[in-house]
Amino acid sequence: MKSATPPLLLVPYKEVRHEQPDDCLHYEAVAVRGREMNWTIPAHRHQGLHQIQLLERGRISGTVDGRPVQAQAPAVLLIAPGSVHAFRHSRDAAGHQATIPSATLEQLLAGTQLVASGLGQSFVLADLSPEDAAECSGLFEMLAREFRGAGPGRVPALLAIATLLAVLLLRLHGEQARKAQAPGARDALVQRFRALAEEHFKAQRQLGFYAQALGVTPDHLSRSCRSATSQSALQLLHERLMLEARRLLAYTPMPVQKVSEAIGYEDPAYFSKFFTRATGHSPTQYRALAARGVKAPR
Repeated sequence: MKSATPPLLLVPYKEVRHEQPDDCLHYEAVAVRGREMNWTIPAHRHQGLHQIQLLERGRISGTVDGRPVQAQAPAVLLIAPGSVHAFRHSRDAAGHQATIPSATLEQLLAGTQLVASGLGQSFVLADLSPEDAAECSGLFEMLAREFRGAGPGRVPALLAIATLLAVLLLRLHGEQARKAQAPGARDALVQRFRALAEEHFKAQRQLGFYAQALGVTPDHLSRSCRSATSQSALQLLHERLMLEARRLLAYTPMPVQKVSEAIGYEDPAYFSKFFTRATGHSPTQYRALAARGVKAPR
């Protein structure tokens, strides 16, 4: 009788950098890391890196920020900076993976705010149409050839392909979101607010800061958020803060005081009170529950 599949490993929180820090991006086949890690990638996250994976054959399962993820090829995964992720691939899995510095993506798409608004959060694109899957595969094959080669113009070619790949993902994700969400959730103001919050949430900015930056009143911003998401703008900010706190408590050994400081709370007692009110558990209790697998950082 076959033994049960072992659970996903949980390793100490860390950043992962690839082997060519001076290159403009990193490419590898899915099977390279899969075989090396026995097809199980332990929980970790990347800071300052976007990772795009195209699964052309096989299956993938795991978690992204505590949310379960399952997909059958063909599928695309976008892992945004800061997202804690852990995956297990089936042994027949095949595909491509590109890791691109977020700063590079921002330069490539300069002036569009597409990175912050469209690629600021991790997502999975499953059930790709044959046409979309073929387009993704074609771009990744071009990327693989250029990455392995040393011809003239290699870096500009790699960056051009990365731009096309990022834009394709933005379009596919936008199309998926339009099909899945109600019209109110597509409010451009709310999307801009979320992108701005992603940049500044650790600084504990007041709602007026965001409203002024977006050219609206705080009341208008909050009404728009509530209409689109059933949450006020302040609730969305608090939700993002608590997500980061849960990530740090679940995946790092940082003392509660350091976690408090990392997300902008100078008073650890106030942070503990706020966290307890939001989650129903103190930071210490939540960390213990997460270690036992009772709570997930989502």
